[in-house]
Amino acid sequence: MDGQAKQLADLLDRTAAVAQSVGRSDLVSRMELAKERVLDPRRRIVVVGPLKQGKSQFVNSLLNLNVCSVGDDESTAIPTVVQNSERPYAELVLADPGNDAVRVEVPLEDLQTITPADTRTQSREVLRLEVNVPSPLLADGLVFVDTPGVGGHGNPHAAGTLGLIPSADAVLVVSDASRELTEPEVSFLRQVLGLCPSVALLVTKTDLYPHWRQIVDANLAHLAREGLDVPIVPLSSMLRSHALRLSDEELNSESGFPELYTFLRENVLSRADATTRAAVSLDIRSVTEHLTLAMGSELAALRDPQRAEAAVAGLQRAKAAAEELHKKTSQWQHTLSDGIADLAADIDHDLRDRLRRVTREAEGTVDAGDPSSEWLELGDWLEEQIAASVGDNFVWAHERALWLSELVAEHFAAAGAVALPDLDLGDLDDILEPVASLADLETGKTGITQKVLVGMRGSYGGVLMFGLITTFVGLSLLNPISIGAGVLLGTKAYKEDKENQVRARRSEAKIAIRRFTDDVSFQVGKESKDRLRLIQRVLRDHFTSIAEQTLRSLNDSLRAAQEAATVETAERSTRTAHLDRQMKVVAELNEHASALVPSGRAQ
Repeated sequence: MDGQAKQLADLLDRTAAVAQSVGRSDLVSRMELAKERVLDPRRRIVVVGPLKQGKSQFVNSLLNLNVCSVGDDESTAIPTVVQNSERPYAELVLADPGNDAVRVEVPLEDLQTITPADTRTQSREVLRLEVNVPSPLLADGLVFVDTPGVGGHGNPHAAGTLGLIPSADAVLVVSDASRELTEPEVSFLRQVLGLCPSVALLVTKTDLYPHWRQIVDANLAHLAREGLDVPIVPLSSMLRSHALRLSDEELNSESGFPELYTFLRENVLSRADATTRAAVSLDIRSVTEHLTLAMGSELAALRDPQRAEAAVAGLQRAKAAAEELHKKTSQWQHTLSDGIADLAADIDHDLRDRLRRVTREAEGTVDAGDPSSEWLELGDWLEEQIAASVGDNFVWAHERALWLSELVAEHFAAAGAVALPDLDLGDLDDILEPVASLADLETGKTGITQKVLVGMRGSYGGVLMFGLITTFVGLSLLNPISIGAGVLLGTKAYKEDKENQVRARRSEAKIAIRRFTDDVSFQVGKESKDRLRLIQRVLRDHFTSIAEQTLRSLNDSLRAAQEAATVETAERSTRTAHLDRQMKVVAELNEHASALVPSGRAQ
C-alpha cells in the first residue's frame, strides 16, 4: 500500500468509526466501499487498433513477457487481460448465464493457441483471457487489455471493443507506420475520445519503415483537421525487445518506449490518483454532512433546553425539510423516468437516422452502375459504415446517460455533496453477431450461348417480318435486307435484356441492403433498450440510497432534538461534552477531506 492509499484509507476508517458510534450503518457501508476502491490500485490500459498493427507484440515488448498471441493471422480473437501476480498463471473466463462466470485455468505455454472454439471453453461464450504474471511495471497497478482488431471485413470487433473503453483509465490506439491514418481510424479515434479522455496514438513498427516521420507528421495533420487532441508516440517493439535483451539504454530510448512511460505516468497514474482523491473527498464530505446534521440538532437542543419556541421552530424546520425531501424524491424519480423515455426515443431516432443515411448512400452507389461488378467492395464499405454508425450511437448514448445522471443529481444539491454512479455498462460484445451477412448478388455474367440465344430471339421476328415483305418484290425469305434487320433487332434485344438484368440486380441489391440495415436496426435497437433499462436501474438504486441516507439523517435529527428535551441535567452535560468531541472530530475529517483536492475542484 503506497503513502496516498494509506492516508486515504485512514481517513475513511476514522469517518466510518464516527458513523458507527452514532449507529449509522448505512454510512459505514459507504465508507467501506470507498475503502475497497482506494485499496485497489489497478489502472486499466486498453490497447486497441486495426488488424495487423502490432498490438500484441507491443504489449509483449512493453512487459518483456510473451503473454499475448502474435502471428500472421488474426491473432487476438478474445480480449486478453494482463495483470500482476506473484504466481504466473492464466485463466479463461467463461459466461454462465444466471451464475458467476466460470474460470478455467490454462497452461501459459498454450496462450498462443487459445481461440473461442477451444475445447476448454466447454462450448460457453469466452468473456476474456486473464494472464497473471509477475512484472515490475504491472506491480505499479497497471493492467493491460489486449483487444481483437477493429478492422477487417465488417469491423467484427469494433462494437465490443468500444464497450471496454468507458471503464478504462487510458486507451492506446495502435496504427503502424506503413501508411497514414485512414478515415475509419480517425472516426474510431473520435469515438474513443468520447468515452475516455486519456488517449494516445501509438505509431508502431518504426524500425520497418524509414519514412515513419513523414507518417507521424501526416497523422498529426489529420488529427488537427478533425480537432482531435491526441498525442502521438512512435514506437518500435522490435528495438525495445533488443534493448532489453542487450541492456542497451540508447537503443531503448530510440524505441520510443520512454516517451510512452511518460504518458502513462503523467496522464494515467497522476490523473487516476487525483480522481481517487476527489472521490474520497466527496464521500467523506457527504458523510460528515449527514453526521453533522444529526449531532448538531441534538447538541443545539441540549445547550438550550429552556428555549421552547426555538426548539419547536427547529422541529418544524426539520419536519418541513423531511417533507421537502419526500417531494424531491418524487421529482427526481419523474426526472429519471422522463429522461430515460426521452433518451430511448432519441437514441432510437439517432440510430435509424444514421442507418438511413448509410442506406441511401449505398443505394446511390448501386444506381450509379452495375452492382454486381463491385458488390464485395460495397459490402465491405457498408459493414464498415454500419459499424461506425453503431459506435457513434453508443458513444452518444453514453454521453447522454452521464448528462441524465447529472440532471437527476441536481435534485439532491441541497442535501450536500452527491456522487454520481458508475455508468460503465457498455457491454457490446457480439452485438452484431445475430445479424446475417449481406446477401450475395448474382455476378450478371452471361455466357456465349446465352448471348446467342437472346440475340436469336430478338432477330427472329425481324428476319421473318422483313423477309415476308421483300417476297412481294421477288426476293427470297432470307436476303440481305431481312438478315440486316434481324441483326439490328437482335442487337437491340440483347441490349434491352442486359439493361433489364442490371435493373433487376439493382433492385435485388437495394432489397439486400435494406434487409441488412433493418436487421442491424432491430438487433442494436434491442440492445440499446436493454442497456437503458440497466442504466435506469443503476441510477434509481443509486439516488434512492442517497435519498434514504438524507431522510434518515433528518429523522435522526428530529428524534435527537425531541429526546434532548427530556434528558436529565447530569446526563445533559455528559452528552454535550461527548457530542462536542464528536463534532470536532467530524469537522477535522471534513477539513482533511476538503484539503485532498484543490479548492477549485471541490464539489
